[in-house]
Amino acid sequence: MKSPRITWISRDDPPDAFPSIDAAMETPDGLLAAGGDLSKERLLYAYRHGIFPWFDDGQPILWWSPNPRCVILPGEFHVSRRLRQFFRNSAYEIRFNSAFDRVIERCADDRHGQDGTWITEEMKSAYRGLHRDGWAHSVEVYRDDQLIGGLYGLSIDRCFFGESMFSDMTNASKAAMLALCQIIATHGFTLLDCQVESPHLLSLGARLMPRDTFAATLQKCCANATKFEDWPVNASKISTFLAETRPAALQ
Repeated sequence: MKSPRITWISRDDPPDAFPSIDAAMETPDGLLAAGGDLSKERLLYAYRHGIFPWFDDGQPILWWSPNPRCVILPGEFHVSRRLRQFFRNSAYEIRFNSAFDRVIERCADDRHGQDGTWITEEMKSAYRGLHRDGWAHSVEVYRDDQLIGGLYGLSIDRCFFGESMFSDMTNASKAAMLALCQIIATHGFTLLDCQVESPHLLSLGARLMPRDTFAATLQKCCANATKFEDWPVNASKISTFLAETRPAALQ
């Protein structure tokens, strides 16, 4: 039996120089290619086709497309009775795109039980560039004007690709997820891509989607490659995001 071979991408190769995602390895799950760069054009092409970068310092850029994919339909974000009560009585405040740099820095901080971070300086620089160009966005959670949680990711057409989140206080990252899901559900988004499953995400309503179904969905919901710009300008209490929203249909 032949050992699987990884495709190497040169920095000089065009942004679409990825192999078919069907060629991704089974072990490690989803490893597809290595090399290339983190240019805006390559990153946007990758995300639209079900591929994302994930690597540590000292490694080449590694590109992944796991099977299955962990996703949340925006209207299916699960708020338990206890969590709903917590948010109703909470002083947490939600803002959008007010502190992208601080959010990505906090997401990159070393966490308990982890050896380093995959959010390298190269990654931070690339996503800050995407934020300046209107593709990458952050959701921030504040209490008493102190940043206590948040997340960031990319918005392309009708899909939001979540990258990372952090929490310094109870349920702060869940507050960011709730606010994000309500905003994108209200505006007809199809998917929130969570990349890789975890018990935490599954408890919040995430589901597993076969990679071919995920790719076919992206082909439709990212067809126009448009930016989403209708983010709330003013801060809002987390309790305002508790209204029920129906999930968008997989069209």
